Amino acid sequence: MNLIDIITERLQTLAPTTLNIQDDSAMHAGHAGNQGGGHFTLTMTSSHFSGKSPIMRHRLIYQALADLMPNKIHALSIKAYAPDDIK
Repeated sequence: MNLIDIITERLQTLAPTTLNIQDDSAMHAGHAGNQGGGHFTLTMTSSHFSGKSPIMRHRLIYQALADLMPNKIHALSIKAYAPDDIK
């Protein structure tokens, strides 16, 4: 199972209605501070985010992925939406 599959599996606890994970690691190869973990952009919609601030949404995602950071995931850009955010 690759890392995107692992991330996808972990985030199922938040019942995403949409989930897109983009591996941006190649764009960041060799930059200072990276000990080998990947760089990812995550876009997700979940009813678990309804009524929550952006910070709380990010915390829910980080909580689901905590043991993967910072070794397997070095950087994570998050766009987290509630269904009612999307018009």
